[in-house]
Amino acid sequence: MIIRLGSNTFRDEKDIVGVFDLDITSQSYITRGFLRASESRGEVVNAAEDIPKTFVLCNENKGTEVILCQSNTKTVLRAV
Repeated sequence: MIIRLGSNTFRDEKDIVGVFDLDITSQSYITRGFLRASESRGEVVNAAEDIPKTFVLCNENKGTEVILCQSNTKTVLRAV
């Protein structure tokens, strides 16, 4: 099943590895470091039109991808 994660960003649900709340997970220096490193490698896709609330970790053929989305974690998990 295809999931819409925001502004013209769609992923197959089988490619989704995890769905994480940015408010909670960004408190950890490990997660902040992961997101910083992913952004520097060009693996972050901003699908949020406003402040992102969730990040979705996807396993693509080309590697790992982090998608920032505006929907809260529960909404994304209901779609999966």
